[in-house]
Amino acid sequence: MPELPRLEQIRALLRDDPDDPFLQYGLAMEYLSIDDPPAAATAFRELMLKQPDYVPTYLMLGQTLQRLGREDEAADVLRKGAVVAKAAGNDHALSEIQGLLAIVE
Repeated sequence: MPELPRLEQIRALLRDDPDDPFLQYGLAMEYLSIDDPPAAATAFRELMLKQPDYVPTYLMLGQTLQRLGREDEAADVLRKGAVVAKAAGNDHALSEIQGLLAIVE
């Protein structure tokens, strides 16, 4: 099956700038939009390793892992995300992360 144009575009941009957190996040989100949560989880994990302070990653990876039925992993990611969000002063993300954490624990 040929890749979707948007996915191809994001991958091409990442080849030019592999450390851009926005592009890596976009890749993961594109995987979700084409209903490929395992690929999305992998992309979110890669982003988390490359850019551990990129707060949105934690919520989206937690949601993706929950969707895959991997609640224990989701809870671990969300706990880490709560620490990162709090350190960044991102109260909105912290609230969302804590809300999902309460569901998966």
